[in-house]
Amino acid sequence: MDRRDFIKAAGAMTALSYSRVQGANSRIGLGIIGAGRRGTNVSQAFLADGRVDVRSICDIYDVHRNRLSKLLKVPESTQATPHHEDVLANSAVDAVLLAVPDHLHASLGQAVLQAKKHLYIEKPTVHHWQDRTILQTAAEQSGRVLQCGTQQRSGPHYIRAKQELFESGKLGQVIFARAVWSNFPWQCRHIPPAPQPAGLDWQRFLGPAPKIPFDMARYDSWRYFSDYGGGLLADILTHWADVAQWMLDDNRPQVAQASGGIYAYHDGRENPDTVNAIIQYKNWNLSFESSVLPIRNDHPSVFFEGTEGTLDLSRDGYTFQPNKGSAVRVTAEGELENPHASNFLDAVLKGTPVSAPLASGIDACRPVQMALRAYWHKELVTASQLDSASG
Repeated sequence: MDRRDFIKAAGAMTALSYSRVQGANSRIGLGIIGAGRRGTNVSQAFLADGRVDVRSICDIYDVHRNRLSKLLKVPESTQATPHHEDVLANSAVDAVLLAVPDHLHASLGQAVLQAKKHLYIEKPTVHHWQDRTILQTAAEQSGRVLQCGTQQRSGPHYIRAKQELFESGKLGQVIFARAVWSNFPWQCRHIPPAPQPAGLDWQRFLGPAPKIPFDMARYDSWRYFSDYGGGLLADILTHWADVAQWMLDDNRPQVAQASGGIYAYHDGRENPDTVNAIIQYKNWNLSFESSVLPIRNDHPSVFFEGTEGTLDLSRDGYTFQPNKGSAVRVTAEGELENPHASNFLDAVLKGTPVSAPLASGIDACRPVQMALRAYWHKELVTASQLDSASG
């Protein structure tokens, strides 16, 4: 059994034994660390499942903690804290939703697992490639369930496309996968300087990042800055590369190149507002383009081109167009966060496999890390170069 299989098996076995200990108790005590946009959306998906009680809400900013508490209508007895240590020490918390900036994923994810809590971690799984070993080791030692936040893997229409089109070979040999997604208003905001709010713990935000004075733009739009996030290549390529690799059963990118820059928003940000990347695999290429600018994509998608047909696969459904015959349209129903949260809870309570285990989350980060290195170093980057540079 290799390391990847061990992680999958350990998570399933521990979840099964955990559910037996729980007996008739079919509810999970949830701790939320990170009460921003993603923490809000995903926590609502957990509550929609009906098997979750929110036991703790943690955020370094009291405004965000209070806002999420009101939105979720949690009881007054629910723990609210700026300290993640309080969540991990809370015996009523069985599982943690970790929705913090990317640079905190590894250290806080490790802490959650070491506290023997089940972990749902937002994407990208790691901010630095070398951090993958931190989470791999923590997952192996804890044996707890870990779900990565690449929610397409729980989407019924994605699963259907995988089974009916790729596993059956209806597309023939796929040569190109083209991924697009643009227009992100929250990454186009101008954030004027402002003093540090009294209820915001800046040092906890910085975590392992360089220690610098408070900067409202770095806090309020951390995705602009490479210390805390990888920009479009991390936010968007992570999702679409994961979809392409999953559908094509190929998680071994060979070479990456990337180009782009800051073409419109010269406001102090570091990460590009527009970027292109090409990732070469053994027998196919993935091309990616994205901009925060208001470029219209009617349905951001991954478009697969095969010798027997094409597939336009997006979050709202898919269209399969065979070279011979009529197009097939499948429409998605509901939000992807809901089945993904339910899949995680099933794994905790029933011992069933998660659809996005740690191995897949790390695999989705490999092409991203290669493309990021290619962008910043202005060079072609191979998988071996990434590994040797990152350890």
